[in-house]
Amino acid sequence: MRPAEGVNRFTRQARGVAEAAEIKLTFEDNRLASLVFGQYDQNLAHLERRLGVVANANGNNVVLKGAPDNTEQARLVLERLYERVRDNESLSPGDVDGVIHETAMQGVLFPVDTGGSAFEEVGTRRRRVRARNAAQHAYLRALKRHELVFAEGPAGTGKTWLAVGHAVQLLEQGVVEKLILSRPAVEAGERLGFLPGDMKEKVDPYLRPIYDALYDFMEARHVERGMQTGMIEIAPLAFMRGRTLTNAVVLLDEAQNTTTMQMKMFLTRLGEGSRMIVTGDPSQIDLPAGQKSGLVEAVRILDGVEGIGRVTFKEGDVVRHDLVRRIVSAYEEDVRVDLGKRAP
Repeated sequence: MRPAEGVNRFTRQARGVAEAAEIKLTFEDNRLASLVFGQYDQNLAHLERRLGVVANANGNNVVLKGAPDNTEQARLVLERLYERVRDNESLSPGDVDGVIHETAMQGVLFPVDTGGSAFEEVGTRRRRVRARNAAQHAYLRALKRHELVFAEGPAGTGKTWLAVGHAVQLLEQGVVEKLILSRPAVEAGERLGFLPGDMKEKVDPYLRPIYDALYDFMEARHVERGMQTGMIEIAPLAFMRGRTLTNAVVLLDEAQNTTTMQMKMFLTRLGEGSRMIVTGDPSQIDLPAGQKSGLVEAVRILDGVEGIGRVTFKEGDVVRHDLVRRIVSAYEEDVRVDLGKRAP
C-alpha cells in the first residue's frame, strides 16, 4: 500500500476493550469492495473461519468484531485485498489465505516498513503471483539464490506451479536460453512401448500437470512456438541421460519416484549457466517395495553442500483448497496414530 493514498482510500473507526473490539471499514469504490467481499460474501466468510472474527458487510462498509488482535489482522487483510483488486489482480479463497499468512508473518519475518507486499513474487508476461505463506516465500527466495533447489512436501503446496512460474520468468528475462521440464513416468515402467501413439502421445499423460502450469504462466501461442523451436522441452526423465544442460532452467517434478541412480544421473547433467529445481512428495513414493527414493537419498547425501537450497512444505502450507489442507492433515494424523500404536 502507498501510505500517502491509504488515508484517502479508507475511513476507519475503532473502539473496544481488552476482551473484544469492533472495527468499521468504508471502501471508496463499491464495485471493488464487492470483489473484496467475494460472491455472496464468500471471502468474508473465509476470513471469519480463519481468524475467528465476525464480518458483516453492508454496501461498501464492513464491520469486524472479535478479539483485538484478530480484528486488527482482519482489517489489514481486507485493506491489502482492496489494494490488489484496485491493481486489477484477481482474488480467490487461496489469495485470501495468502494475505492472511502474509499479515500474520509481517511482524515476525519482516521489518514493519516493508510497504506493500512482505512476501516474494514471481512474475511473467502473462501473470504475476505472490507467495501465499512463509514456506512459499522461503521457496521463492531459495530459487533466486541457489543454482539447485530441492522442494519437498504434500500435494497442493505450489511446489511445481511456482517452480514453473520461476522458470518461465528466467526464460523471459533472458537469464537462461532454454526451459526443460521433466518427470519420471514410473507408472508406465518398461511398458511405454506398448502404449498407442508416438513418444509424445505416450508420455503426455504423465507430464500433464507440467503442461497445465506452463499454460498458466505463458500464452498458449508462446508455449507452442517455444516447443517447436526447442526453447521449451517437456520430456520424461529417461531423455536426460547423456546430456549436458547449459544455459537452461531444468525442473524435475515427482522426484520421489526416481531411483538413486536416476537422481544422480539427473543432477550431474547440470552445466554452465543452468539452474535446477527438484520437487517431490516423499510420502507418495510409487517405486517397487524395497527400492530407495532418489529424492530422499539425494537430500540426505547433499545436506549442507554449498550452493544447494532446500525447502520443506508441511500440510499447513497447502494452498490448493482449504478442504485439501484438511484432507492432508487427516492423513498425516492417521500416520502418526498408526506409528504410535506400533511403538513398544
